[in-house]
Amino acid sequence: MEETIITANKPQDELFGHPKGLYVCFATELWERFSFYGMKYLLLLYVTKYHLFTDGEGLEVLGAYAGLVYALPVIGGMLADRYLGMRKAVLFGGILLCIGHLLMAVEGHQAVQYAAGTILESDITLNDGSVLLSGTLITQTIKIQDLAALNVFYLALAFIVVGVGFLKPNISTIVGQLYEQDDPRRESGFTIFYMGINLGSFAATIICVYLGESYGWGYGFGAAGIGMLIGLVTFIRGTKHLKGLAEPEFPDVLYEKLFGFINREHLIYLLSILSLSVFWLIIQHEPMVFAAQQLLLLVSGVGLIAYAVLKGTKEEMQQMIVLMVLITSTIVFWALFEQAAGSMTLFADRVVDRNLGGIEIAAGQFGSLNAGFIILLALPFAALWVKLDKYNLNPNIPVKFALGIIQAGLGFGVLVLGAQFPNAAGQISLWWLVLAYLIHTTGELCLSPVGLSAVTKLAIHRVVGLSMGVWFLATALSEVVAMRLGKLAAIETNGGEVNITEAAATYTQLFEFLMWVGIGSGVLLLLLSPLLKRAMHGVR
Repeated sequence: MEETIITANKPQDELFGHPKGLYVCFATELWERFSFYGMKYLLLLYVTKYHLFTDGEGLEVLGAYAGLVYALPVIGGMLADRYLGMRKAVLFGGILLCIGHLLMAVEGHQAVQYAAGTILESDITLNDGSVLLSGTLITQTIKIQDLAALNVFYLALAFIVVGVGFLKPNISTIVGQLYEQDDPRRESGFTIFYMGINLGSFAATIICVYLGESYGWGYGFGAAGIGMLIGLVTFIRGTKHLKGLAEPEFPDVLYEKLFGFINREHLIYLLSILSLSVFWLIIQHEPMVFAAQQLLLLVSGVGLIAYAVLKGTKEEMQQMIVLMVLITSTIVFWALFEQAAGSMTLFADRVVDRNLGGIEIAAGQFGSLNAGFIILLALPFAALWVKLDKYNLNPNIPVKFALGIIQAGLGFGVLVLGAQFPNAAGQISLWWLVLAYLIHTTGELCLSPVGLSAVTKLAIHRVVGLSMGVWFLATALSEVVAMRLGKLAAIETNGGEVNITEAAATYTQLFEFLMWVGIGSGVLLLLLSPLLKRAMHGVR
């Protein structure tokens, strides 16, 4: 192993001062994020405008899907660590993702809605198979959806959920393996890798959303699938540059026969494929996802604190309590921040005047603003913390978390303010939405970069892996909470059409509530920060 690491870092295996493997991971993650975000910002618009889901139904699907996407990497990472190795996990996950995105391109026929009082001009077949004859007076609203296409849609989401679970945690781990622990290039390597994530997100929310809304949903989802295929091919062709660092640590255990006929590796693949049927069902039942997340988070969080009390020192126990407080606070932040793909996208679609210089911007394309602002501001923010540190003004971790949450609230405050200045058609200027995304992004840059670092610093070393899992479980829970909050502004539509004035008022009420949740939670954490700082015992 030691010789392999040395080989991986020889000058001839480097490009621009970094291991070539970094650029393989960079490109793979760029295209994976291209496919993920391209689909994510189309998803809610697709189900509400094409399959005519209600806002509540659409948000439930998005919440269940996003919640699982952020929870399963905990399992995928464990399987890679103990058995598969990172290369096999990424490869398997990539294949599942390609299949999932391919299935997403299956649209079926568009849903049709008949309002109460309509007299049918031709026979129609309802979803339950019964037929209403021409001339029938419809006494209540009827919606006819392509159930076969929807079943394929749920299966596609299941493939993507499991695929991300295998790929997402392990491609990041490979980057860390490319450098020695004390290699001074390590941090800049992760910065380059992080930039790939945001470039992929930025491009996807412009290209895939444009294709989906302008030419047909299948084109947008298809483009996301092509992106994932490019990422998978890139990873396969670049595997040689990983120099064996992503291989299974104990291959003999992986190839050991179980039940006399199947080895452990193939059993993992088989069980993962069989699990697709479970996730196909769960994605359609968001309360199951929500309940499971709460239970797992509660049990693991209490378990970590109990472990710290029984096995740790007094300092370690207090640091673990601080970590649990910080993790809880992130649920608030991400529940507000992740309105971007939910209520903020519907707001952009229905209320915002999206015409800029004669060009109409698609609603989902506003999601690119977050990634664009991160690309512009990540390095200045990093330099700002260094500068402040020289003058002993660099905020501690709890203060940075508090500032991030407050900014999440202030972003919604901007939308509330903007709603006071509608145009003649009752629409809100798009610049208010741009400013809201900017403030949300600056909030993210206060909280997100220090979050994972805080876990590694505050958790007891023996349970740092479990602590990281709790961090991701909290993120997963926040996705479902975000969509549940978004349902507070669920609007009854008439075949996808809304009254702009009524919609603006409904969203403004939601955004005002979210503003006070963010500001209030952030101020509370700010007041607690001196106490938390003392309990951190010098951790910065």
